[in-house]
Amino acid sequence: MTRKTLDSEDTSAAEPASRPTLRTVAAEAGVAVTTVSRALADDPRIAEATRKRIAAVADRLGYVPNRAAQRLRTGRTKVISLLLNTRHEFLSFTSEFLGGMSEGLAGTGYAINITADRLSSDRLEVIRNIRRHSLADAIVFTRTECFDERVRYLLEHDFPFATHGRTDFTTPHPFVDFDNEAFVRMAIERLAQKGRRHICIVMPNERYTFGQHLRFGARQAAITHGVQLTVPDDIDLDTEPDEIAAKLRALHASANAPDGYVCVGEVMALITLAYLGDMGLTPGNEVDVVAKRASPISNHFRPRIETIDEDLRATGRAIAKVLLDRIDGAPMEKMQVLLQPEGPFSISG
Repeated sequence: MTRKTLDSEDTSAAEPASRPTLRTVAAEAGVAVTTVSRALADDPRIAEATRKRIAAVADRLGYVPNRAAQRLRTGRTKVISLLLNTRHEFLSFTSEFLGGMSEGLAGTGYAINITADRLSSDRLEVIRNIRRHSLADAIVFTRTECFDERVRYLLEHDFPFATHGRTDFTTPHPFVDFDNEAFVRMAIERLAQKGRRHICIVMPNERYTFGQHLRFGARQAAITHGVQLTVPDDIDLDTEPDEIAAKLRALHASANAPDGYVCVGEVMALITLAYLGDMGLTPGNEVDVVAKRASPISNHFRPRIETIDEDLRATGRAIAKVLLDRIDGAPMEKMQVLLQPEGPFSISG
């Protein structure tokens, strides 16, 4: 009996014999199977003209990658599982972050599988399910908590992952984060330079690590610049927009109304600008606003405000690199990235 070997795209009894494989495409294109594999993964080591020619042959033959066979051969799914929370402070988070990850994974053959991360549900159960059933080679998730059970679980099981955000664990783990402490310091400094003496910030829930960083940086900056800081304690970034606006209106009606606002994201900026407009207040006159900017959508805010940039596309690219380094067993120092804010910038129309 002849022993049959399993390559990454071989046919089997469970598949139609006419299904095109890597070997079919290679024979038609007159190249090696490995060349086809690399070309279809958009590997830059293969000449662009060759990649286009092989892609055209594969398309004409109706070739579709067989991930099940790849998994049997290599032990890898070639899938990255991205857990995205269903609410976010950026309107553009998914498109920018996912776009950056896709750019960073180009040429690797990895696909991205998106799963909803509902903040009110058992966030660990989704992680357990992915690991137990080998649904992905690595996991990415956001909105990290100071002592995040997902991080603890994945470290204990030595499963590749990267977080968008840090934790307070002493055991190091792969992450890409934005320096929110530096952001809020810059924002408050700018407002103080503009003569604002009472600054309001709607913060993330305290359970999230980036919320802790923002609070620490804001308190230190307020002391440094001698300004009053108000952080409403009965709302946060995930509170319904109408409730946030009502709280801001109540603050403005008080004897000591804020005259400066730091907005941690596009959603908060829109709520703040709408509230100020309803109250007859104009940024640059009675009040000033500095907001975190993550995409060109902020360029169209009216009236115009100053922004500090968090590059979410660069974040996605960095996450992809960190994941690939983790899968390849790189040193931990290559897998921890802290991105810096840029600005403040005046939005111009």
